[in-house]
Amino acid sequence: MNWLLPRALLAAFAAALGAVAGGAIGWGGDVVLVLTVLGGSIGAAASALVDRVKGYRLMNWVRGDHARPAPRDTAFWGELAYRVERALLAREREVEAQRRQRAEFLSAIEASPNGVLLLDENEQIEWCNSVAADHFGLDPHRDLRQRVTNLVRDPAFVAYLQQGPHDQAVTLPGMRGRGTLNVLVRNYGNGKKLVLSQDITERERTDAMRRDFVANVSHEIRTPLTVLAGFVETLSTLPLTEVERRRVLTLMEQQTSRMQALVADLLTLAQLEGSPRPAQDTWISVRRLFAHARAEALALSAGRHEVTFWPADDAELAGVPVELHSALGNLLTNAVRYTPEGGRIDVRWVWRQGGGGSLEVRDTGPGIARDHLPRLTERFYRVDGSRSRETGGTGLGLAIVKHVMQRHGGEIDIESELGKGSCFRLVFPPVRVRRRAAPAPAPAIASADAGGPVD
Repeated sequence: MNWLLPRALLAAFAAALGAVAGGAIGWGGDVVLVLTVLGGSIGAAASALVDRVKGYRLMNWVRGDHARPAPRDTAFWGELAYRVERALLAREREVEAQRRQRAEFLSAIEASPNGVLLLDENEQIEWCNSVAADHFGLDPHRDLRQRVTNLVRDPAFVAYLQQGPHDQAVTLPGMRGRGTLNVLVRNYGNGKKLVLSQDITERERTDAMRRDFVANVSHEIRTPLTVLAGFVETLSTLPLTEVERRRVLTLMEQQTSRMQALVADLLTLAQLEGSPRPAQDTWISVRRLFAHARAEALALSAGRHEVTFWPADDAELAGVPVELHSALGNLLTNAVRYTPEGGRIDVRWVWRQGGGGSLEVRDTGPGIARDHLPRLTERFYRVDGSRSRETGGTGLGLAIVKHVMQRHGGEIDIESELGKGSCFRLVFPPVRVRRRAAPAPAPAIASADAGGPVD
């Protein structure tokens, strides 16, 4: 109430001043009384006018942008302006803190690998992150306040959004014809909805590959097992001559070897997929790699092909020797198996621009149609399944080669054309390749069993 005392004193002073003025002039008592009342009224009016002016200044400040400080008056209006200013500043700080928290929350959602879509009670888009915009084909700015079912018209999505049930997710095709989406809706607030989306294309592909892999392995193992079971039954139930018995045993041995090769390749793949990338501190010369692979290729060819290993004295590779032997050996095995008798197989090292290099295996086989090339490194993929089984292949050789090259930071490059043979390259990055001082070049020596130069 400290604001009331100054106003009462002002009114009393004005009344007293009126009475003194009337007495000094010599007017009667009635006139003095009138002047006293008039002075008090003038004082009260003046006080009210001052309050109105101060109140008007404070109201103008409240209605403004608050860029300037509040009016610095005294007494009642000064305290009121101070308290209003402090309350407004506290409110602004609170609003700013909430705005920052909301911005940080939305920024965190924006960084999510999943799509997030916020819908109001009328299914209008309040906000969505860029992932959800990509999943549903939306514009995160232009499509705000638009009804989502007017923009995403997939019948399955509309039915799930409007009818539910929302306790389980639903799988939908991508809105732009790309991949597969897993969509989950959650209700919140007063009729609002939270739509979560996840791209499960890669998961679906992996699951399909896993199912195909299990089916292929089962098929590949079941076939020789069926043959073996039939032979065992034959040996136990039918009287066979010595020649027939030996033939049956030979076929059983072939089927057993086929299963052993399949299991060995499966174990190799599992080991490659579960192992860390090899270090770069173990170096093997390409010359040594060629020597090992040459012995195996000549034994497999048995003189039916012209196999040539071109000199590579100055090249060394960093990696796991066993894996590099396996990769090159698989390429040579395929070249020998699929190249007709009398054909030619060339193996060479080629330096590439930028410091890298490649191991090349070129043959004069029947070649491969272009549409098969992208899938050659898939597990159990065969251009001609019956022919592959006849030659003893497991369908895993090129898959092993691909994994070896990926672990060594390289890649497998395939060139082929029907009727013109094939060329398989193992391309190594510069960090896996180095030169070493090579001895004086010696003339190539023809090998009677290889039919070409050796290093």
